[in-house]
This record gives sequence, C-alpha cells and structure tokens, in this order.
Amino acid sequence: MKRTTLSATCLATLLASFGASHAAPANMSVEQIIERNIAARGGQAAWRDVRTLTIAGDIDAGGKPDHTLPYVLKEKRPRKTRLEIVFKDQTALQVFDGERGWKVRPFLNRNDVEAYTPAEAKSATAAEQDVDGPLMDHAAKGTQVTFAGTDAVEGHPAYKLTLTLKGGEKRNVWIDAGSFLELKMDGDPRKLDGKMHPVAVYFRDYRMEHGLNVPHTQETTVQGYKQTYKMTITRLAVNEPMDDTAFQKPQLTAQAAAVFKRP
Repeated sequence: MKRTTLSATCLATLLASFGASHAAPANMSVEQIIERNIAARGGQAAWRDVRTLTIAGDIDAGGKPDHTLPYVLKEKRPRKTRLEIVFKDQTALQVFDGERGWKVRPFLNRNDVEAYTPAEAKSATAAEQDVDGPLMDHAAKGTQVTFAGTDAVEGHPAYKLTLTLKGGEKRNVWIDAGSFLELKMDGDPRKLDGKMHPVAVYFRDYRMEHGLNVPHTQETTVQGYKQTYKMTITRLAVNEPMDDTAFQKPQLTAQAAAVFKRP
C-alpha cells in the first residue's frame, strides 16, 4: 500500500486549499476534534442507544479467492464479543465475556478450547474495544487524549491524536481533517520471525446505517509484510437480541468436536 507523508508546510498548504466547506480550523482543541468525530459517526445519542451490534462479512487474507473467509462478529455491552470465522467447513471462535476470553482454532489443528493469553485479555478489555470506540466518553473510560500534530493518511490531511489508555498503553488515531471520521489507528503489535512489528488499521468506505456512520472496509497491515487482512461488512444489525450464553466459554459437543477435528 502506498502512503504519502507530507511535511508540515505541505500539509498546511493542502489544508488551506480544501475550501471553506472542507477546511478544518487550525486552532481546534482536542475536545473539539473529538466532538466533531462523534457527530460525524452519527452522534452520541445514536451510539449510546446501541446495546448489541452484529456485523457479518468477509475477511480477505492475502487477496486470493480461496482466502476469503466469511465471519460474524457479535458485540454486547459491556465489552462482550463473539467472533466466528468459517474456514474449509470449520468454524474458528474467539469469545470474550467482558472479563475472560477463549478461542478455538481448528485451522491450526488446535481443536481444544484455549484461554486467552494475558496479553489478549488485556487487549480485549482496552477502551478501544467498546462498541462505540475509544473516543466517546474517553474521560470516563480513563483514557487521556493529546494532540500529536498533523499528518496525511492515504492522501487525506488528518489530525493525529495519541490515546493513553487506563492501563498505560498508548495508541494513535488519525482523524480526517475534512470529514472528522477515523482514517487509521494503531493495532496491537505482532510478533513475527521473533520480532515485534507495528500494526496499523485503516478505515474506509463509511456508510450510514441505523443512524450510525460505520466503515464497511477495514484493512490491517503489518510493517515489513506485504500481506494485508481486509474485512468487509455485508450486513450490520443493531440491538438484535443476544443471550449472554453466547459469550460464555465454548462447550464442544461430540458432534462439534468431530467437525473441528475433521481432516
């Protein structure tokens, strides 16, 4: 993916050329940027009304047709998640009940229910994993937000904000200077080849559904690797009934275990 990084002078010139309808005030405070971001995403009231969120779509891992995997993500406040990914008639699970998490990964020949590692559990409870994202009610979540300058993301002038989460972890998020929607965010670093690699998540194709402005394409990149992981949304539902049992530790029946262990 080609990305362009502009100097401060070039960025200032580009911002000035946006025109009155797209120009972003140069003296905006962090709170003003956040307020505009929340409004652009549908508004605080619309997001606070969301108790459950169901997202279905496809994951494109590497750009090959046989690497496109259907998935369903269910979210329920507070921080309950259930992710199902189907691969060659096998279903991988990641389940988090708000405090503890489990996973089943048959595509790695790991057919038993495994507990989240401490790092995975810590990431799952982080503020950015809330249904409404890391910026809404950030102070109540214990997240500090500071202005980290201006940058360009895929040709879009953007405000760069640094989030210091309650546990001390830092994340950067880039807010489009015109639309005030998220363009990019730091992901959890990944250990590959014995080294930690920075991860970035890009947000594209925003569409308004159920009063919420949601990116329908999300692409994850790992520094130093060409392969990316792109998630697209084909269905989004708000406040569908969800029983809490869906977020409990998976119990594999004999039939399910046979499916997971199918050669």
